[in-house]
Amino acid sequence: MILEKIKLTVKQKKFADAYIKSGNATQSYIDAGYKASNRKVAEANSNKLLGNHKVKAYLLEVNKTIQTASIADMVEVKEFWTNTMRNKYKDDKDRLKASEFIAKTNGAFIDKIEHSGEIDLREKTKIIDSYLSDDDIDDV
Repeated sequence: MILEKIKLTVKQKKFADAYIKSGNATQSYIDAGYKASNRKVAEANSNKLLGNHKVKAYLLEVNKTIQTASIADMVEVKEFWTNTMRNKYKDDKDRLKASEFIAKTNGAFIDKIEHSGEIDLREKTKIIDSYLSDDDIDDV
């Protein structure tokens, strides 16, 4: 896993983890155990930490992991529909709806429209002409 390859100090990791939870860099800096003579120094140093390439990489990877873990992808959705469809204890309407979703996402209900390829522009022209007055035509 990429996170294991990012080598942070103990304090950097504490800072990053606190920052992910709170979104407050200055307080995360203090909570991680860094010393600062005042809040402005803590704010400046926390901004430097946020600019550190290892800390940035760690924050990006953790956020990717959080996002991936919390949002269902299509495989998970289809597995859910399949489990619902196969569950004999579910209502038939729910099982049928799940099977319909699976079929739709697999392209089973694609409507085919046949067209000769010919378009009668004379009809379209008549319709357009009926909306235009002679004054409109002069302006064009």
